[in-house]
Amino acid sequence: MTTVKDWAQPYASQRSPILGRNVVSTSQPLAAQAGLRMLQAGGNAVDAALAAAMTLTVVEPTGCGIGSDAFAIVWDGQELHGLNASGRAPAGWTPEYFDKLGGIPEKGWNAVTVPGVVSGWVELSRRFGKLPFAQVAQPAIDYARHGFAVSPTIAKLWALGLAKLGDQPGFKECFAPGGQAPQAGSWFQSEAHARTLEEIAETLGESFYRGALAQKMAAHSQANGGVMTAEDLAAHRCDWVGTVAQPFGDSVVHEIPPNGQGIAALIALGLLDAIGIGDQPLDSAETVHLQIEAMKLALADLAQYNADIDHMRVHPQQDLLNPGYLAERAQLIDRSKASVARYGAPKPGGTVYLTACDESGMMVSFIQSNYMGFGSGVVVPGTGISLQNRGAGFTTEAGHANQVAPGKRPSHTIIPAFAMHADGSPQMAFGVMGGPMQSQGHVQMAVRVLRYGQNPQAAADAPRWRVTGGNQVSVELGFDPQVIAALRALGHEVTIEEGHGVFAFGGAQLIVREGGHYAAGSDPRKDGQAVAY
Repeated sequence: MTTVKDWAQPYASQRSPILGRNVVSTSQPLAAQAGLRMLQAGGNAVDAALAAAMTLTVVEPTGCGIGSDAFAIVWDGQELHGLNASGRAPAGWTPEYFDKLGGIPEKGWNAVTVPGVVSGWVELSRRFGKLPFAQVAQPAIDYARHGFAVSPTIAKLWALGLAKLGDQPGFKECFAPGGQAPQAGSWFQSEAHARTLEEIAETLGESFYRGALAQKMAAHSQANGGVMTAEDLAAHRCDWVGTVAQPFGDSVVHEIPPNGQGIAALIALGLLDAIGIGDQPLDSAETVHLQIEAMKLALADLAQYNADIDHMRVHPQQDLLNPGYLAERAQLIDRSKASVARYGAPKPGGTVYLTACDESGMMVSFIQSNYMGFGSGVVVPGTGISLQNRGAGFTTEAGHANQVAPGKRPSHTIIPAFAMHADGSPQMAFGVMGGPMQSQGHVQMAVRVLRYGQNPQAAADAPRWRVTGGNQVSVELGFDPQVIAALRALGHEVTIEEGHGVFAFGGAQLIVREGGHYAAGSDPRKDGQAVAY
């Protein structure tokens, strides 16, 4: 069954889709090649995804690290599986604790939840991988030990990270050993990172959560004002959580259940289905306006209700995606003007993304992240373990579903996505990096590929928009000036953001199944590359 109907490349980058029976698409070429090496060695799409993911902690540390969180959706050839490998708050994180600190910081140990990505790597390999975990880790170990040339995009992000986080414990030792961020084209290597990856591979992650690496993390936390303990690390687990799904035309889009923000993408797609998007040209002001209005309503609900699923007061599938609720909310969308969205009342009932698919039919949608660039800025000395700042995703608002609490997962920005045909066959693995941009990017990719049949490379290339609050919308350079003028006439407060798109609009990777092979797109905003054979 085919998906792509439009193979034109109408946007500035003029890349062509990559076609093949085995495909890897990531945000960095060396990581894509690491994944392809696993496929050529007899591994499957999970092995490829893991090799790419571990390599990205080395070659793109500005978006992820060994101390990141992760989520994955896997089509194993028969059914879909969803993995939540995000971490939980330390036992010492109470509302009272942060009241004394004056709130939850964005950097330092008091922004770090238990890192989950290592548990996700190990669990995916254990359940679905074909190759030994140590073999899958080897490309990342080699790049850490022997080095790689830093790309221009990563060099820019690295310099920004140093300016913001250079005062954090361990950061300069690891990422600016000479006192400066590496320049574009310079060679960077980290023996400490290599040794840690080797220890993780040799112990299948046990050292990270219950061994020597865990002890080093706990000691560094206590020495630098944190409360994370060895017991917090030992208590961590990742969870197979399935997916939540929303029909969209002839497709069904799947996301990981909350605590991720994927529910917002599904709400928006449900609203767009309810109002019949697709009757105007893809890049017209009318089509963009409807997407923006649906996204604003979805984000309003996300901010009010999204949290660790065990603490939510509404059910994601039964309440927020209830067809009656979506139809009611869709009536708030005015085709003739922009409106400020409010959350509804459902009745109870920096990041890196990659995707890999193989000739057996296995498809993987995987994402891992530090959250804000380098995350908390904390790096455990001698280990190369840079830690996320996911604690900043909590709120201290009393009574809010996402209020910080011990052992609780924060509302999360990173989300992998997957689309199925209505007959239950796999259609597309996709994702968009970039904090709150991610659910908005998912909607734009789904509309382009699933509703309009655009090829994945064109979908990745197309200028994107981003809702920033109220009626405020940011658009990329390259957006059609006539469309911008029409959006402003509808009441949207449009800002054109200059500079490199990766800073605000993320990077997209998509792989679409086309019968017995795949078509892949990768985002030029973030050095993205798809490789195939």
